[in-house]
Amino acid sequence: MRNNDNYNGPKGILKFIATAISWSVLVCLIIVASFLAYYLISTKIYEQKGERFEPFIALYNVLTISMLPNIEPQDVVVTLKVKEPDDIKVGDIITFYSTASISRGMIITHRVVDIVETEEGIGYKTKGDNNTAPDTAPAEFDNVIGKVIIKIPNLGYIQNILASKAGWLIIIVIPALFIIISDIVKLFHLNDIKRKITTIEQENNNKKELKKQQEEIRKNNLKKKLKIEKSIYEPDPLPVKKPTRIVVGETFIVSNDDEDYAKKNKKKNKKNKKQ
Repeated sequence: MRNNDNYNGPKGILKFIATAISWSVLVCLIIVASFLAYYLISTKIYEQKGERFEPFIALYNVLTISMLPNIEPQDVVVTLKVKEPDDIKVGDIITFYSTASISRGMIITHRVVDIVETEEGIGYKTKGDNNTAPDTAPAEFDNVIGKVIIKIPNLGYIQNILASKAGWLIIIVIPALFIIISDIVKLFHLNDIKRKITTIEQENNNKKELKKQQEEIRKNNLKKKLKIEKSIYEPDPLPVKKPTRIVVGETFIVSNDDEDYAKKNKKKNKKNKKQ
């Protein structure tokens, strides 16, 4: 049987590496897409309830150029929720709900340039890396969504697609149909393999049965041949000459070459005469 997954030699190694990378990227995209879908659905549910959605890990799409060159538009930042105010240091990038007059209620991702005291407690003075001046209002700890731990370049395009109806069709319906069709094709292929296996097994059984019949015929022919040869070369048995007795009255007449038998009959005849 030919092995299609032959990874021997340099070409095989490169093929293996390419396959591994492709599957890894596919798995990562599926995980990220699933997380984005969960986050978008959860956000809409909380918005309808009038509550703020604050997940432990969140993904946010950056839309402005305020964080260039470190974060570009359509990059997605992954934020991790912080438990204590001291967990945020100067130089960290945080995502928070703005309280500034020009951006009140908006979700902003900027860098912490200073930590200050406010009437509400600890606040964080923030500034976009591409902005010339810091934000007008510090971010309060209660308004901080999380600290940025990583950015994913250009993933915002996928997030925008997911947020649209066409995106749901492309991301969910089409892949689902592809999976269903692939399973159907695999099922037909599996049935075809089973049919071929059954045919091969039937042919093998027929061959075994035919071979068994031929062996029986060969044995029977061999027995017949041996029987014929035995009848030809085996001598006939010698005839055994039995004594012939003729009874006349009380006298036995014996015709036989056996002398002992004749003597016995002679004695018997004498005895009968005396009587």
